[in-house]
Amino acid sequence: MARILVTEEIAEGGLDRLRQAGHDVDVQLGLGPDQLVEAISGASALIIRSATSVTDEVLAASPELMVVGRAGIGLDNVDVSAATSRGVMVVNAPQSNIVSAAEHTMALLLATARNVPQAHAALVDGRWERGKWEGVELVDKTLGVVGLGRIGKLVADRARAFGMRIVAYDPFVSEDRARQMGVELVELDQLVSESDFLTVHLPKTPETVGLVDRDLLLKAKPSLRVINVARGGIVDEADLAECLRDGVIAGAGLDVFSTEPTTESPLFDIDSVVVTPHLGASTREAQDKAGDTIASMVELALAGDFVPFAVNVSAAEANETIRPFLPLAERLGSLFQSLVGANPDVLEICIEGEIAGYDTRILDLAVLKGYFGSISEDPVTYVNAPQIAKDRGLDVRDVNCATSADYVNLITITGGGHRISGTLSGPRTEQRVVNIDGVPFDVPPVDNMIVVTNDDRPGVIGTVGTLLGSAEVNIADMDVSRVADDDSAVMLIAPTKPVPATVLDELRRAPGIVSVSVLST
Repeated sequence: MARILVTEEIAEGGLDRLRQAGHDVDVQLGLGPDQLVEAISGASALIIRSATSVTDEVLAASPELMVVGRAGIGLDNVDVSAATSRGVMVVNAPQSNIVSAAEHTMALLLATARNVPQAHAALVDGRWERGKWEGVELVDKTLGVVGLGRIGKLVADRARAFGMRIVAYDPFVSEDRARQMGVELVELDQLVSESDFLTVHLPKTPETVGLVDRDLLLKAKPSLRVINVARGGIVDEADLAECLRDGVIAGAGLDVFSTEPTTESPLFDIDSVVVTPHLGASTREAQDKAGDTIASMVELALAGDFVPFAVNVSAAEANETIRPFLPLAERLGSLFQSLVGANPDVLEICIEGEIAGYDTRILDLAVLKGYFGSISEDPVTYVNAPQIAKDRGLDVRDVNCATSADYVNLITITGGGHRISGTLSGPRTEQRVVNIDGVPFDVPPVDNMIVVTNDDRPGVIGTVGTLLGSAEVNIADMDVSRVADDDSAVMLIAPTKPVPATVLDELRRAPGIVSVSVLST
C-alpha cells in the first residue's frame, strides 16, 4: 500500500482509518523546508494543515505523489497550480471547521463589543476598572458580512439571533438567495459606511489581499469594529492599526495575520484590539472532523476513486444523480480505448437524458481516466487526465446529441470510426453496454469482453459456446444482434474470466466466424 507523510498534528481517528486501510502512515512533525523535500521522497500522499508550505520544489521531490490533503479549508500554503501541472490532486476539508470558525467570529465580535479580555487582564492584574471598559450592545446594530459563503452564512444566522441587522457584500450571491437568508446585499463601500461591525469571510487571493485598507476604512463610522477570522492579509494590519490610533474606527478582533506564527504586530499594543493565535478551527470537534474528512479524501484519491473535495479537478462536484455514472463512464472509456486501438484525433463524448441537465464535466474526466488508465505507465487521475490528453494530441469534445428515445440516460463515446454507448439499468442501476459501432446490445461490462462477428446461420453460437466451455470459460452474459442489410450477426460476450489466446485463435478459425476481438479494461 501507499506511504502517507503527515507533517502536522491530525486527529488520530483519521490516521487510524488510513492505517486500517493498509497504508504506511509516516508522521514527521516540525519539518523545515529542506527536511520536507527530503522526507517526501517516495510518498504517495502528503497530509498537512496551515503551517506546511507545499511548493513546486516539494512536489517535484516525489514523482510518486498523488495527493496533497489539507486538513482544513484554506489553501494559500499550497501551490495548487504546480500540483495540477504535475497531476497531483489537492483536497481539503471545507466543511470541517465552518461551525467552529463561525462561533469564533461571534466570540471575537462579543469580546470586542464588551472588552472582555481587556477587563479580564486588568482584574487579574489587581485593577478593578469597571468604568474604563464600557462596551456596546449588539441588538439593533448593523453587521456587515463580507463574503456569504458557508461561514459567512452561519455568522449571519447567529448574529440575527442577537437582533442585529445584516448587510452583506458578495458578488456571487443573487438577490433572491440573499433574501432567503434574511440578508440585504449592498456594495462594499456602502457596507462599510453603514456597519457597526464588519466581519470578513473570504479566501485569500491576489484580489482580496489588502481589501480592507485605510482608504476603505475612511468610509466607516467611528463606531466600526472589524473582525477577521478568515485569512491574514485580507485586512491590511498596518492600515488597521493606523486607523485605530487615529480614531477612524473603534476596535478590531483578529484571529489571523499576514505572517504566521507571529508575536509582533502594530496591533498588539492597542487597547481596543482583541487577538487570538489562529484559533478559528481549534476545537476538538473541528479537528476530529477535519482529520476524518481528509483521511477519507486521501483514501479515495489513492484508490483512484472520485474525490468530492478535490479543488483542482476541472469539474463541478458530482451530485447524487451524476455520481453513480462515474464508474460506468470510466469503464466505457477503458473499453473504448481497446476498441479504437491507436489514439484518434478527436474523442467525442455525448451525455443524453436526465443527467445531461447537470454539469457533466466530471463524467468527461472519468471517460479520460478510463481511456488512458489502461495504456499509461503512470497513474491517471481526474487531475492529470486532461493534461495527458493534451500531451498526446487528443482533442476531447463535448457534443450535443439528440435525446435518446430508448434510454433514460446514455453515455456515448465516439472517435476513430468507432463508437460505444452505455447506461445504468434496473432498480440496482447495473452498468450495461448497449451499443458498439452501431450494433445494439444489452450486456454488463466486464474486464475482458469478446466481440464475435459471424455469418448469420444456425450452429455458430453453439460452436462458440463449445469452444469456450472446453477451455472452462463460462459465459456470464451475452447478446446477439443481426447486422442490418447484411447476412451477418455480432455477439457481445461477457466471460467469467479472460479467454486464453489459443482459444481465441480457435474461434477465429471456426466455420462461420468472420472476426474475433477482445475489449479489455
